[in-house]
Amino acid sequence: MSDTAVRNGGGRLKGRDPKQSGDPGDFAVQIADQIESFIVAVREVAKGDEPDSAVPFLLLEVSQLMLAGGRLGAHEDIVPDERYEPDVGPEPDADELRERLAALLEPVDVYSEVFDPYVPRSMPVACRISDDLADVVTDLNHGLAHYREGRVSEALWWWQFSYLSNWGPTASASLRALQSLVAHVRLDSPLDELDGLDTDDSVGEEQLAEEAGKVMAAELGGREG
Repeated sequence: MSDTAVRNGGGRLKGRDPKQSGDPGDFAVQIADQIESFIVAVREVAKGDEPDSAVPFLLLEVSQLMLAGGRLGAHEDIVPDERYEPDVGPEPDADELRERLAALLEPVDVYSEVFDPYVPRSMPVACRISDDLADVVTDLNHGLAHYREGRVSEALWWWQFSYLSNWGPTASASLRALQSLVAHVRLDSPLDELDGLDTDDSVGEEQLAEEAGKVMAAELGGREG
């Protein structure tokens, strides 16, 4: 997070300069608004007041968040004003949010995902939507703490860096799972193939990979890749 090589622009990727299409201050406000809206929405869903609409609502919210992420990814490298990250204090506890989402999504919380599609022969792993969303909210809250203290460049740097390194891949994986769930429901396709897939650490990697592989094979109509 505070790696000086990263903060000094190591591995720079030339992106689109928002100065060519608008005020950078407006860009920061828009990103912050999208992020805050996502956090509020996920917390509302986690209350469980409307369980039947939880999955489609999360699909909508994660999709909108990925638009903010795409804008951050396309942005030229953001350089914070300070060389070292200022302390934002203790991180908010996301365990309650995680547990509420897990209880709400319990029948469909676990899904299989390939961590990096550009790594040859990557094995699918079991993930949880509840874990993903709680982790994403934690990352976003960290930047939001800087933003609320007036450290706009620090907030944007953190959101951009963590989008590329953590919350972007995590949110996009959960988006794929949520989209698949909606498709299964709308296409009247049962989810019995997910029985037995778990993220329990006591399960061996080989067994977990085998279980996740079966799920992916079923998703592809039983055809091996």
